[in-house]
Amino acid sequence: MKRLKDFDVKNKRVLVRADFNVSLDKNGKVLDDFRLRATLPTIEYLRQNQAKIILMSHLGRPKGKITPEFSLAPVREKLEELTGQKIILSPDCVGEKTKQLAQALKDGDILLLENLRFYEEEEKNDPEFAGKLASLGEVFVNDAFGVSHRAHASVHAICRYLPSCAGLLLEKEISNLTQVRDNPQHPLTVVIGGSKISTKIKLIESFLGKAQDIILGGALANTVLHAQGIAVGKSFIETEMVDEIKNLKITDTKIHLPVDAILCTDNEAKGLCRFGPVSKTEEDELILDIGPDSEKLFGNIIKQSKMILWNGPMGLFEKEPFSHGTRAMAEAIANSLAFSVTGGGETVSYLESLNLVDKFGFVSTGGGAMMEFLSGDKLPGIEALE
Repeated sequence: MKRLKDFDVKNKRVLVRADFNVSLDKNGKVLDDFRLRATLPTIEYLRQNQAKIILMSHLGRPKGKITPEFSLAPVREKLEELTGQKIILSPDCVGEKTKQLAQALKDGDILLLENLRFYEEEEKNDPEFAGKLASLGEVFVNDAFGVSHRAHASVHAICRYLPSCAGLLLEKEISNLTQVRDNPQHPLTVVIGGSKISTKIKLIESFLGKAQDIILGGALANTVLHAQGIAVGKSFIETEMVDEIKNLKITDTKIHLPVDAILCTDNEAKGLCRFGPVSKTEEDELILDIGPDSEKLFGNIIKQSKMILWNGPMGLFEKEPFSHGTRAMAEAIANSLAFSVTGGGETVSYLESLNLVDKFGFVSTGGGAMMEFLSGDKLPGIEALE
């Protein structure tokens, strides 16, 4: 796979697929600019090497229709702030006007194309649409790890038309995640949270026999507890996953589950709430966060680790009464001496709110892409470059 630094980009129109799929507030302003900041090294490298820079991305799910609320105008505004440079926003991502804007670029100029997903051909990996995008540039750079697990026109089919390479961010993602997957430091601890174990079972299985410890929290731990015959009240479980969990071939990896929890009669903390052993959950109670004993147990495992992979919260962390366990895990990992790796939109946003992002060894811009890569799956956007 070729890297950006393998190309002479001077005076060339360089088409960069970035992942600017960010959250916006009610006023249409960018809420979290982590993904934008992560792409800055590639933009700056191209600028210093006198390239003509054409950025493209999707935003949200406009379902193939031009939808003003999904315009990349707020992204352009934030990028101008971050780069300190004027950025031209094209009214479209293809078409004659866009082509004229691309061809008029001078060295160091930046053009941002409008939302790729205003066209349904993008998600269909349509070769004709990819050809139209490719006609804007002379070199293609994939710097969008977060969408590289999708065979979409702007990351996959486009590689048939232009000399293609990995951007600085994509290269960094592959390097760090390959180390975790193929050559981890030991003891290795994997912390998996979130709601559905069905979306993470392959990741868990891929680290059985590779990690020394796997810590499970969040609602997905309820399904595992249920599979072990422990009553979890009216907590959310995936019953269709029970047999698969029972058949997990656990070798020398220790799987750790919450031993205590915040138990409530409703998920708004308006009813009765208490700390108690998970095994004593009543029929009318929900498990909504890990308790202090679990925090201590998991914290001790983290202290002994040399590498930690974390994906997903320990409870219903969006609601303050149930965020303590996730915060405790975040702080324990951030304060450990281990090389720590995390990713996923929710997790990264939460770390940003705690000012802990810089305390982690590597923070991936991908959620689903990170899980698929670490599970050993081939990512179409990376395969296309190879």
